[in-house]
Amino acid sequence: MLRSFRVANHRSLRDEQELLLMPRRSGGQDALSVAAMYGANASGKSTVLDALGFVQHAVRDSYQRWSPTGPIPRKPFLLDEAARTESSWYVLEVLIDGARWTYGFELDDKQIIEEWLYTYPQQRRRVIFERDADGIRFGTAVANRRDRARVLTDLIRDNALLLSLAAQAGLAEVLPMYEWLNDSMEIYTGGGTAASAVLADFLIAEPQRMIEVTRLLGAADFGVTGLQVDVRGPEVAMAEAALARAEAEVERTLDGKGSNVQAVRELESVRHEVDFLHTLNPRNRVRLQHGSSGVLFEVRDESAGTKSWMALIPLVLKALTAGDTLVVDEIDTSLHPRLVARVIELFRDPATNTGGGQLVFTTHDATLLGTNFGVETLRRDEIWFVEKAADGTSSLFALSDFKPRKGENTERRYLGGSYGAVPAVFSGSLVHELLEAREHGHAAS
Repeated sequence: MLRSFRVANHRSLRDEQELLLMPRRSGGQDALSVAAMYGANASGKSTVLDALGFVQHAVRDSYQRWSPTGPIPRKPFLLDEAARTESSWYVLEVLIDGARWTYGFELDDKQIIEEWLYTYPQQRRRVIFERDADGIRFGTAVANRRDRARVLTDLIRDNALLLSLAAQAGLAEVLPMYEWLNDSMEIYTGGGTAASAVLADFLIAEPQRMIEVTRLLGAADFGVTGLQVDVRGPEVAMAEAALARAEAEVERTLDGKGSNVQAVRELESVRHEVDFLHTLNPRNRVRLQHGSSGVLFEVRDESAGTKSWMALIPLVLKALTAGDTLVVDEIDTSLHPRLVARVIELFRDPATNTGGGQLVFTTHDATLLGTNFGVETLRRDEIWFVEKAADGTSSLFALSDFKPRKGENTERRYLGGSYGAVPAVFSGSLVHELLEAREHGHAAS
């Protein structure tokens, strides 16, 4: 689970900002299972998630995929000339198997300036590694630390993260943090176009989940009463294997080891066959049944809400059982507020959240700030706001900073502007704005 995330100089997050996901009330929780971020359009809510995504991609790709000679693909604040050249930095604190881990790094366009990884067994800091201008240092917990430091110093590049390299080299001591970032944090930014294939792949891998998926689809009131998984036929896999062989043959003959004409013709023939088979059945897919007719509908014929929910269900179920941190941008897009409230319940209830999963999301849905059937949907320490200032910088702050009174109508006060982080466009009327713009346009012409 994510306990905190600090970031500075990433897009609109010019100054240091911290998302702190530790409960304010007692009860034994080490981290919140739910957290929501509110703010106006373009306030910086998605930027917080983008910064998390940058950490994830940098750890995955910096050593293997970033250009060895190119600049670091970071995103500094662009509205301040000084910030463009100043460093950016990111720090995560997470819980892995009950122990705290802290990982962070500072970088500019050319190099990693600092990087560190600590863990806290029995609440005492243990250094896994530290990296700065003086080099790489492993802590005493790392076996053969001096030899390993020498080897990795020879291999590391200035523009690549040590965590990325050390994980690729199989250094066991760093793998918990690498695997958490790589496998246990899922960032979902929407788009249900691949919902059918994603859900089908999930059910093929875990067929025992069929009843759970069917019940969750049906309970969402989309009219779904059943589903069927269509597995892509073996002829597609065979054709794709033939295509790989044909491509390899063309590569071989290009090296001057044979005639290239026949190999190219064979490649074109196989490619046409693969394209045709993909058209018939491009991927594993799910078709949905509505009512009792037994008729199966293609996902393309379903509503946007159904597609969004189909895409989210595998991520939600995996988070609940594996203890993942699921990060969702604009969770209310195409989903009814009551459905979002029910998803929150799944993460808050230990009977369903057996793995200790976590849900972090951005939303505009102010109804979640109120009650649902008389029960508080979001606790006060689970609510964060993001606001953008006139100079383009975003700030992140918690509802609990305002010390709201018990029984206070949080939804009404938020919409009334008591906490900030609401759009200012509704002070007048959009009708007035549009008519005035047209009047100025006619006068100019």
